[in-house]
Amino acid sequence: MKGHLMKFHGQNSKKIGLMSLISIVISSALGSGIFTINTNLAKVASAGAVLIGWLFVGFGTLMLALSINYAATKMPKLEGIFAYAQIGFGDFTGFFCGWGYWLSACLGNVAFAVILMSSFGFFFPVYHTGQNLISIITASVILWGLVILVNHGVESATILNTVITFCKLIPLIFLILFGIINFEFPVFLKNLWQIGDFSNGKANLFLISKQVKNCMLTMVWVFVGIEGATTMAKRAQSKKNTGKATIIGMICLLVLYVLASVLPYGYLTRWNLSTLPQPSAAYIFKSMVGWWGGPFINFGIIISILGAWLSWTMLPAETTSLMSDKKLLSEIFARKNKFGAPTFSLITEGIMCQILLLVIYFASDAYNLAYSLCTSSIIVCYIFVGLFQIKISLRIKIRKEKVVNFFIGLTTVSFEVTVLFLVGLKYLFLCFIAYLPGLFFYIWMKRKKLSAFSKYEIAGISLLVIGSICGIWIVYNL
Repeated sequence: MKGHLMKFHGQNSKKIGLMSLISIVISSALGSGIFTINTNLAKVASAGAVLIGWLFVGFGTLMLALSINYAATKMPKLEGIFAYAQIGFGDFTGFFCGWGYWLSACLGNVAFAVILMSSFGFFFPVYHTGQNLISIITASVILWGLVILVNHGVESATILNTVITFCKLIPLIFLILFGIINFEFPVFLKNLWQIGDFSNGKANLFLISKQVKNCMLTMVWVFVGIEGATTMAKRAQSKKNTGKATIIGMICLLVLYVLASVLPYGYLTRWNLSTLPQPSAAYIFKSMVGWWGGPFINFGIIISILGAWLSWTMLPAETTSLMSDKKLLSEIFARKNKFGAPTFSLITEGIMCQILLLVIYFASDAYNLAYSLCTSSIIVCYIFVGLFQIKISLRIKIRKEKVVNFFIGLTTVSFEVTVLFLVGLKYLFLCFIAYLPGLFFYIWMKRKKLSAFSKYEIAGISLLVIGSICGIWIVYNL
């Protein structure tokens, strides 16, 4: 997951073409996840279950990409993924999705912080696994340093984007290339079907389905960000290209993810993969090529995450600024300083990231918790993209086109709801706690506009409060 470096609502920004939008989609999603995915998957799934999981998640994500494409084509003036929920289902739903998207970006930054500190630990043992006091202090300094930097009007930089993309893709290409060279089919066959204790076994439908379920959230996490082109729709040469870019970028990402996650099963045993420290890609590559492999991958990860963190410092502020423009939050969120940056949005984001950083760092597995919360939060946004697809497809008069687009929307909703209920529901309840500050701002905005709350909004607010109480109960019983 990695955002694109952008200028805040610049009126004179250069328009972005299709190829640039595709690169935004790829760079928005391709981040720390791919360098940590091997250990996370090996802990819960054999190679065969991982392949089945990629088929399921790949198909569901393709349906999401097609839904984004269709919505972007039919409603090219809409900006931001939350706008589909607002135009289709009202202001409160727009707020709910917008705040969820904002929250997912903040949680993504915390995941970046954990892996960045873990990468530092490869070079400086004092950081250890990235979960200690020095890690928290260093991550906090970087967090507020980036907030200050962005608040002073950091703009797009072609050279910087190129360097970050290069540092990210080159280690990944080397990892895949040497994974192919070192691939041993007998080792892969041994890892193909295994039961829970890592011993060999026949493919058991129940056990394999359980493994597929357990790896879904990790797989969905690495696709978070494919909607990046929609965030940049205002700057696109043709807003219809945002949908095309999403589909092409998604297919490219799927190929990279399958290769990077499956090839190591043909080199190391599943047990060895599951016990590697994070970022696991560095240790896999080191075992393939020798001592220089670890520093090579980790250096690329550090540069990549710093660039990603900078971008995702800008993205939440961009989101709340857009929500303010849509009258979902107070105008203070969109108020710009002399550098053209929304200071209040950035400070609010910084405070939320700092709180999440302190809370999550005390968890037993901070990185997994951060990306699980991030993914669960954004899945809600994806569900409403699918619902919006269904709603606008019902207006189509041509029967064949109507049926096809209805099927795409229904499949998107079914896939995202399935993932959420199977593995992400408890994380969503935890996220609802962080919705409460946003709910305060939404109610404040409604009262300022002297707008009465509809029955639908009262019901939505009530459910959100109940969900946050459930989240507090989960925390209490941990």
